[in-house]
Amino acid sequence: MAWDALSLVDAADDRPLIERRAVVRDGVYELQARTVIERVPPAAGIAQGWAVSPYRGCAHACLGCGARGAHRKLGLDEGRDFDTRIVARPNVAERLRAELARWDGQELAVGVGGDCYQAAEETYRLMPQVIAALAGSGTPFTVYTKGPLVLRDAPLLARAGARVAVSIAFVDERIRRAVEPGAPSAQARLELVSALVEAGVRCRVRMAPVLPLLSDAADQLEATVRRIAAAGAHGVEPVVLALPPGPRGWYLRWLEQAHPHLAGRYEELYDRAGLPSPEYERRITGQIAQLCRAYRMECGAPEAARGEPPAAQLALV
Repeated sequence: MAWDALSLVDAADDRPLIERRAVVRDGVYELQARTVIERVPPAAGIAQGWAVSPYRGCAHACLGCGARGAHRKLGLDEGRDFDTRIVARPNVAERLRAELARWDGQELAVGVGGDCYQAAEETYRLMPQVIAALAGSGTPFTVYTKGPLVLRDAPLLARAGARVAVSIAFVDERIRRAVEPGAPSAQARLELVSALVEAGVRCRVRMAPVLPLLSDAADQLEATVRRIAAAGAHGVEPVVLALPPGPRGWYLRWLEQAHPHLAGRYEELYDRAGLPSPEYERRITGQIAQLCRAYRMECGAPEAARGEPPAAQLALV
């Protein structure tokens, strides 16, 4: 990843790496990327193995976001800094075009390191350029977002044949306000799904993350799947909360304060790698799959698509 290539050691300046290497404009750190197609960490739980992220960090401030750990590479923490110190990569489209010229046609995810349609995108408008670069190269891609701003680019996404995955893990607003304080309401995201489908964009819902002992009751799951179906989504992709090192401490500190009686049960449920019990995960995803069948929706992650790799350039003789 581009961030790994930057040295964390500077004897003359002990500020965080990002503050030494970036330009700050209106509270956003602008950092020129060296490479933009990056491996997707396993904790992301998505079908694609590679991703491009115009932004790092996310103002949606979701407690269990698996991208939190990447902020450490910038000299920032995975907690409050991830929520408030957003990094924009102004040259993302330029670098992406160069890297796609050598790409093998694998599908890319967009927006894994931070929501690509969070508030910063209103200012930077990086996504239309990213979409154009991907569409121009014939590379299939899926955009992951919670942000209604994606509707601005719906015509571009429809023409590109892109897939959009909107995250809606639950429809209980009390839970949303606690664990996704900066994100749009579940109702706003359901309306977003309907609007994307109406605009001709293939849209599914990532029911992610299902929170053990908080949003996994049978009636909660049924209400969520029922409303997703009513919104017109093409399918549901259930994902149980993972707690890798990045978000683990941040989430568990909140849990101990808000629900201290659950802390011990989480310790029993999760292994050292931050993965939930396989038996628990099968039970929850199985319940959601049964609900999807009842509401006639696809369930599970679709297979990653593949485009044609660019033709090799002929050598001049």
